[in-house]
Amino acid sequence: MTRDELKALIRDVPDFPKPGIMFRDVTTLIGHGRGFAAAVGHLADLAGSTEATSIAGIEARGFIFGASVAARLGLPFVPVRKPGKLPVPVLAMDYALEYGTDTLEVDPGAISSGERVVVIDDLIATGGTAHAAIKLLREAGAEVGHALFLVDLPDLGGADRLREAGVTVEALVDFPGH
Repeated sequence: MTRDELKALIRDVPDFPKPGIMFRDVTTLIGHGRGFAAAVGHLADLAGSTEATSIAGIEARGFIFGASVAARLGLPFVPVRKPGKLPVPVLAMDYALEYGTDTLEVDPGAISSGERVVVIDDLIATGGTAHAAIKLLREAGAEVGHALFLVDLPDLGGADRLREAGVTVEALVDFPGH
């Protein structure tokens, strides 16, 4: 399937999570077998061209796409988790959200020093979560030079924020606005 065909499988949900926001819902793409397989294939092609040694996915939908890409490429998958989900001592990173803060965690034993990790998530908006994940993975010893997304909302500047941090950013589709 083409990227335009994939884009057509993403549902628009107006006024979610608050009035004035157009939510781009990828669950409709995930629920379309051929579309999901094509999206994973496109992301795997991009990740495969980076010389990655691991794929990291950000909880929660980044797990769906990241783990699928890792399996397709035969690479290890590193979950970047929300707090309290990993059963071992973790590295943690707090980061700012539009209204408050959140935390991401990673098992430092899941990453070898110098490992080339590609970060995958479903969508990039302001880039706060992805930027925190990249900083956290780098703190764990990873080299993170690429981040891949199904959807980019370029008007919110997240991809540019990651590029300023030295990361090559690619998305399969983009949507104007927020």
